[in-house]
Amino acid sequence: MADDAPTILRENDTCWQVHRADRFSIIVDAADFFHAAKQAMLEARHSILLVGWDFDARIEMEPEGQTLEGPNEIGSLLNWLAKRRPDLEVRILKWDIGLLNSLGRGETPVYMLNWMFGGRVKLKLDGAHPPLSAHHMKLLVIDETLAFCGGIDMTVGRWDTREHEENRKGRHTPRGAPLGPWHDATSCVSGPVVKALSDLARHRWERATGKALDPIAGAADIWPEGLDVDFEAIDVGIARTAPAYDDRRQISEIEAATLAIIGTARRTLYIESQYFASRRVAQAIARRLGEEDGPEIVVINPDTADGWLEAKAMDSARIRMMHLVKGADRHDRFRILYPVNEAGSPIYVHAKIMIADDRVLKLGSANLNNRSMGFDTECDLVIERESGDEAMADKIRRKRDGLLGEHLGTDAETVAAEMARQDGALIRTIEALNGRMPTRLEAMPTRDLTVDEEMLAESDVADPERPLGWPDRIASLFRRV
Repeated sequence: MADDAPTILRENDTCWQVHRADRFSIIVDAADFFHAAKQAMLEARHSILLVGWDFDARIEMEPEGQTLEGPNEIGSLLNWLAKRRPDLEVRILKWDIGLLNSLGRGETPVYMLNWMFGGRVKLKLDGAHPPLSAHHMKLLVIDETLAFCGGIDMTVGRWDTREHEENRKGRHTPRGAPLGPWHDATSCVSGPVVKALSDLARHRWERATGKALDPIAGAADIWPEGLDVDFEAIDVGIARTAPAYDDRRQISEIEAATLAIIGTARRTLYIESQYFASRRVAQAIARRLGEEDGPEIVVINPDTADGWLEAKAMDSARIRMMHLVKGADRHDRFRILYPVNEAGSPIYVHAKIMIADDRVLKLGSANLNNRSMGFDTECDLVIERESGDEAMADKIRRKRDGLLGEHLGTDAETVAAEMARQDGALIRTIEALNGRMPTRLEAMPTRDLTVDEEMLAESDVADPERPLGWPDRIASLFRRV
């Protein structure tokens, strides 16, 4: 692979800050994340700061059998830790409108009321956002020495293993109802980058509550036992999205990073996202597909969005973007696919990952939709190999091959061997391996949109790009009728 691609990480452009990570690991699917997070929280001595889109105190950290000490439910665990360790400060910051989700699914208000109005664990609702905007980033910072940053909320429906079997025992609601398979990803980091992530989380707390938090840095090494280290001593870019609000200017670093990654991919661009609805992203992909020697681009989505309203809005927008991209794909270098398990059940894709060649990897909370590019708060981490660093190139390829292997019912080694046989062609590799195992990837169907769907897909009511007044949004909807 040529090393002449321009650098992606540029502070105050494609990222906020760049800092060193002593260790950086990618955790795929929430079974491993919940286990690693509980291990780290058990070692906390100073501070646990959890920032999320959603949080449910009832979820079990190990739903198929407890191996770690302390209560298994996250709410009881946090109370138990706070009681045992008087010097430990436990804080949870949750999107304020997300409280409606909690009440709607029957979450007991006991924890929330106790945490909001007293007690050692403190819960605050974050309403510092424009109307209809969401706080979507997912951060867990422990003792300011370890942080998790990615796409997994500690809430109902996230737990699953990489096998995604049908009727998996541990995949259920707090009331015991079965849940479908769910694919997700986050990262774990240590070193100086954690201080910057802690600053970001504390700044969010201050904007939401009006109260500043002092830095509380621990000295102990609390890296979770058994969590493999994927990368060591690397630079990590922290990229954000935050809408213009009060005295804050618009922050769109993730959009800049996304477009830069698309624009500099040489041979392959592998993407996992909950949505495919951003017109700017689709146009950037279309431009690359129109090039004579552009990259192959593979997007992994869920078969449909989660929930009736989201499905109507986001699926319609996806069809619109698919038509745009496929119209430019004159060299047949684009695929948009969704995974199914061995029983044929669609696996819901919630991970947000971009891997360009063997050079750049971006993972976080941001989807390929307009909201994530400019209207909600998001946080992604970006790593980029230095020219000539073949060891890091191999590691980036292995992460991509492992993700593909998960969806194809095989392993990273098999994917890598097939890629070599196919001379590095990503689509031919997928097509050669697909169908050998019951777990597989299916082509995303497309069709013509109805008039109503066309109107919804082109409106900015459900998926706005930037903050606007509510009257402007309503007017924009009817201008497209």
